Amino acid sequence: MAERDDVQERSFEATAKRHADAREKGQVPRSREVATVALLLAGSGGLMFGGQSILDMLVRSMHTAFAPDLALLEDDHLLFSFAGRQLLDALVGIGPFLALMFVVALFAPIAVGGWVFSAEALAAKPARLDPIAGLGRVFGARGWVELAKALVKFALILGVAFLVLWSDMDHMLATARAPVEAALRSSIDIVAHVAAMVAAATIAIAIFDVPFQIWDHGRNLRMSREDLREETKETEGRPEVRARIRSIQQALAQRRMMAQVPKADVIVTNPTHYAVALRYEAGSSAAPVLVAKGADHVAARIREVGAEAGVAMLSAPLLARALYFSTDIDEEIPAGLYRAVAQVLAYVFQLRALRPGERAPNPPTDLPIPEDLRRD
Repeated sequence: MAERDDVQERSFEATAKRHADAREKGQVPRSREVATVALLLAGSGGLMFGGQSILDMLVRSMHTAFAPDLALLEDDHLLFSFAGRQLLDALVGIGPFLALMFVVALFAPIAVGGWVFSAEALAAKPARLDPIAGLGRVFGARGWVELAKALVKFALILGVAFLVLWSDMDHMLATARAPVEAALRSSIDIVAHVAAMVAAATIAIAIFDVPFQIWDHGRNLRMSREDLREETKETEGRPEVRARIRSIQQALAQRRMMAQVPKADVIVTNPTHYAVALRYEAGSSAAPVLVAKGADHVAARIREVGAEAGVAMLSAPLLARALYFSTDIDEEIPAGLYRAVAQVLAYVFQLRALRPGERAPNPPTDLPIPEDLRRD
């Protein structure tokens, strides 16, 4: 009941991060039936195509081993050397078949789920020794499926083996009356035939088992709403951490922006709520560029830094608001404000060109601000 409730609660499909974490723990779908089929097919194929050569080698080795030179029996060193050569010859003869089975046994299990190495999966876990949890796994849905699969596999393999042996009954009876070497050759053929037929029958089980293992693995990784929330917190960071990061980023951005204020040509103000710093470099930009802007205390800080650097300031509320809301930092001003900003810059350049004793020009008034850029 607890398992059923847990599965019902975890009604969301696993995320990519959940799958990646499970893979790091060694939790991937596996099908033992695929490995069984691969080993049976490899074994039967190896016996069909190489069994006779293996048998010939073994027969020669046995003839040599059981009919040695009598001189070997009088010298322990020669006897051990002879035994070593016979063993080496036997290994060389049967080595390719053993290598084939080793390679298949190594790679067949990873045909489903791929290669995974996880130190965490090798670590001892006391929870695995819990008898209650063990009974839950045995009598759970997966346990019943594994039991049914084992019974079907047993019945299928037993039936196929019986039918194949029954069909070869005459051949087997003749083998009993044949010479030893001929009987061995016939036995290899029978074993290879039975293994091939059993492998063919096991393929049906593997075809069912592979999608079941993949589905069951996905079912076990499903997530609850709480799991999704926790993963979101781990992935994106907790709200207080994100807020702290944003504040640091804003502080760095404001520091970089303030470093550009002394390079501005003019600071246009609201005069108190908004402040916008502009810079124009003839030949390098088609239009003036907004290098800093701010409202309230940031605007006050812009005015303060500008005053310390001797940047000209002009109170033009409509223009200040239009620039603040229409242009981002390091962007050129919109075309609709070219005329107004040109008048402001002309005024600033006139101030710079003043000679001692000359009268300062009057600041521009009634600047032309298009209706679509006004912010009242």
